[in-house]
Amino acid sequence: MQELSFEPLTPTKFLERAAFVFGDRVAVVDGGTRSTYGEFWERARRLAGALRSLGVRPGERVAVLAPNTRLLLEAHYGVPMAGGVIVALNVRLSPEELAYIVDHSGAGAMLYDGELEPTARKVSELVPGDLRLVDSTEYETLLDEATPLLLPVGDERDLLSVNYTSGTTGQPKGVMYHHRGAYLQALAMAFHGRLDPATVFLWTLPMFHCNGWCFTWAVTAAGGRHLCLPKVEPEIIWRSIREEGVTHFNAAPTVLISIANHPAAEQGPAPRPIRVCTGGAPPSPTLLARMAELNMEVVHLYGLTETYGPITVCEWRPEWDELPLEQQARIKARQGVGNVVAEQMRVVDDRGNDAPADGETMGEVALRGNDLMLGYFRDHEATAAAVPDGWFRTGDIAVMHPDGYVELRDRAKDVVISGGENIASIEVEQAVMSHPAVLEAAVIAHPDEKWGEVPAAYVTLKEGHSVTEEEIVEHVRGRLAHFKAPKSVTFGPLPKTSTGKIQKFVLREAAWEGHDKRIH
Repeated sequence: MQELSFEPLTPTKFLERAAFVFGDRVAVVDGGTRSTYGEFWERARRLAGALRSLGVRPGERVAVLAPNTRLLLEAHYGVPMAGGVIVALNVRLSPEELAYIVDHSGAGAMLYDGELEPTARKVSELVPGDLRLVDSTEYETLLDEATPLLLPVGDERDLLSVNYTSGTTGQPKGVMYHHRGAYLQALAMAFHGRLDPATVFLWTLPMFHCNGWCFTWAVTAAGGRHLCLPKVEPEIIWRSIREEGVTHFNAAPTVLISIANHPAAEQGPAPRPIRVCTGGAPPSPTLLARMAELNMEVVHLYGLTETYGPITVCEWRPEWDELPLEQQARIKARQGVGNVVAEQMRVVDDRGNDAPADGETMGEVALRGNDLMLGYFRDHEATAAAVPDGWFRTGDIAVMHPDGYVELRDRAKDVVISGGENIASIEVEQAVMSHPAVLEAAVIAHPDEKWGEVPAAYVTLKEGHSVTEEEIVEHVRGRLAHFKAPKSVTFGPLPKTSTGKIQKFVLREAAWEGHDKRIH
């Protein structure tokens, strides 16, 4: 029997609807350029037509190398409208790293921002075979000359995008997203982010990172305004907040720290409430309290590249508003529960059995749902290892609280095992971060002859502040058991990924050089 009511799900439908409902409203602001939803819709279809004229056929990959500009945003619609698969590239990677990704993905064309010309040319030289390059100037010419195109989606589980992992423990893996998953994840993000037509969304999160956690499509679904931000600089962020009417943005905790501690923050809180989604690491209670002072409500999300970005949310209950602020902050730091399109996450032992929901027994986080990847591109073995029984194993260690909310305790590789005692580095980091002089902190295991390994802290201080190693250690001892306190404190800047995550593996490799320990 023919299913008359069935329509394959695809996130490009959000732009089609927005053009109909909000066609005269501003959709995209990119520097001095402003586009309405009607213009956005027209440009996306023209991009689809241009790609077809370049020889891109359904299922073929199109790489995009650009910061958060309208070129990259439009590619999230134009590429799939042509039947292509978007591969959004991390602009901070080296040409050699980018060439591996372009080659592995099999991309035959690459759109790029003109400011990245040297990198694009180098990538083209390194990639075997022909790679059709289109810079931002030619991009505009192609759009002007193109015939608008919109190919229908035949199967909603067809490949939509390939997002590459950071590759910190080997070559990056290509995570495959399908149209259905991106559509549903975008709706989940619009729902949990509380996006609506009055939304002014500042693009502090890289659009290349899990397709911007699918907010590239979620903001459009809500009819909100995309405010492009090519460079993440606290001063520019504060100017946008005060002059452009920003209502929402997403960022890793380290970016929130830079915003909260920038001199512009001393001019007073944001003129209107801002909803901020954060992920990548649990925000410290200290950071949450400071953001609240700045009229910014922080929502804690959790996810991975393999889960289209955030798959869980720390769903806030109104009755918690009456709790003491310190207790509220502790709850907000939890990863929470599955989002509205995901299954509830589990905490499992080595055999795949659920750990007791007692808030104490630790196990590995296991996930599944509509927003779980199709698998790793051209890597069946890695896919099978990551999803052994239908549940994706994240490598994160957590506890399940009696109310069903999950709280990460550590990455499996970040747990410090000292004299047989398991010490969660996140717990120690938050204790260090509560010191008023500390801007950021990372805790890893250092080799120790007596205990095997002991916690060691790496600390960046706030500008104009000073504190000694002994003072940091005593501060932590006043909050945790003494054996959990760092045995050493190293001061200075912390190594980070392009999305602001602290690279603990860099610290570990230096600390364990010449010692017998497996480096993750």
